[in-house]
Amino acid sequence: MTAAHWCILIAALLPYPFAVLAKAGGNYSNHNPRNEAVWAEGFRKRAHGAQMNAFEAFPPFAAAVLIAWQLGGGRDYLDGLAIAWVVLRVLYGAAYLGDLPALRSTLWTFAFAITVGIFLLGAFV
Repeated sequence: MTAAHWCILIAALLPYPFAVLAKAGGNYSNHNPRNEAVWAEGFRKRAHGAQMNAFEAFPPFAAAVLIAWQLGGGRDYLDGLAIAWVVLRVLYGAAYLGDLPALRSTLWTFAFAITVGIFLLGAFV
């Protein structure tokens, strides 16, 4: 497996630490966990937001990596971009938890651009 393939696994697991943080502390009840997120506040609500966004960002990233790899999109470029995406997404989650919205949006934009770039690797490399 290439580094990009390992990054797919990391990306798939990325939402779960945020889910744990969203449910930590407070009066969390597992009877209706989706409703709990609505009433969460502060750090827990931001952790839930980071979790949801990590789930949303995963499918396009995974599809992009697999398509670029299948089309022979340059393994070194693909590995580098996939690693950069994972780093940006981890930093994004930290910015979300730290309540740094401008930084969070910037990191999201760069990670999104990398996803698009990975899709295009198969066409241009």
